[in-house]
Amino acid sequence: MTPRRVAYVLRVFPKISETFIASELAELRRRGIEVRILSLRPPAEVLRHALVEDAGLTERTLYDPEEFAGRLREFHPEILHAHFATEATARTWRLARDLGVPFTFTAHGYDVYRRPPPDFRARALAAAAVVTVSAANARYIAETFGVPARHIHVIPCGVDTDRFRPDGPRPEPPHIVCVARLAPVKNLGLLLSACAILRTRGLQFRCVLVGDGRCREQLETERARLGLMEVVELVGAAEQLDVLAWWRRATVAVLTSESEGMPLSLMEAASCGVPAIATAVGGVPELIEDGVTGFLTSRGDADQLAATLERLLGDPDLARRLGAAARRRAEERFALARQVDRLLAVWSGVVGEAAR
Repeated sequence: MTPRRVAYVLRVFPKISETFIASELAELRRRGIEVRILSLRPPAEVLRHALVEDAGLTERTLYDPEEFAGRLREFHPEILHAHFATEATARTWRLARDLGVPFTFTAHGYDVYRRPPPDFRARALAAAAVVTVSAANARYIAETFGVPARHIHVIPCGVDTDRFRPDGPRPEPPHIVCVARLAPVKNLGLLLSACAILRTRGLQFRCVLVGDGRCREQLETERARLGLMEVVELVGAAEQLDVLAWWRRATVAVLTSESEGMPLSLMEAASCGVPAIATAVGGVPELIEDGVTGFLTSRGDADQLAATLERLLGDPDLARRLGAAARRRAEERFALARQVDRLLAVWSGVVGEAAR
């Protein structure tokens, strides 16, 4: 019994760093499912992805929490869904209880490992089902919070493999591209240290950091200290089509995080035929097949990262082979259509159970 009316509760919508939510909603709309979006706060950012407007999501978004319950009663949702286990899920729980409809939520990364709500278990058990983006997350949730494994569904976020696809030759010098928030957890100083090592070895390359955040000034200072002004560029936050353009220029994708759920940026890179080098944390080893679609490195090891980058940058045939394998893996495992199929299957079971 596939639901035809679904309401999402989100902390902020739209948010430039949460493309996965907008893409998920756009795919639901494409399939004829009516959605309503309840955003606890309006976005502070002016920049937003074009797909938000293209899919008609702005006109389906409500920003006044005082109106949420009344508007939901008019909409008659069959299920409520939240992203992240924190504030949005707490509000979803209350709304679902008041309306007498089931709710689900997707747990990602920081809400599981770094800042989980103290009543995570209670929220999970109140939900009709818990979705999370990696098997590593699911194990951690079961072991740490005591949520039954049968209650947890692993559904990675998806990438639009029709839009994110290779396109033409890569430029010279080779490009190292990192798409990430400029936040402490991303540990981007490690990438700068690796770039400095590569410079001392005489490698020619360009490194591009796409994203913004509170570490920007710190990273700019470190870039200058390491003498990387000519080779490392911080381009700021970017709309989805601009991100796509950077992936199509990339020789290798890099992510140096201390903690991750299942990073969409590496899915986008893979979909564009770009091999990745990333720290083996969270769900990253489920995304990168080491030595096949990219390479996994240890947290905090700049020498290892530099050596792995040098290997890929110095062997174009290896980079192309790994990139082609990454593209196949993205199509088979991480396509947006596949993700939404699995999400709808979970919801169908929930709605069918509630109707009995």
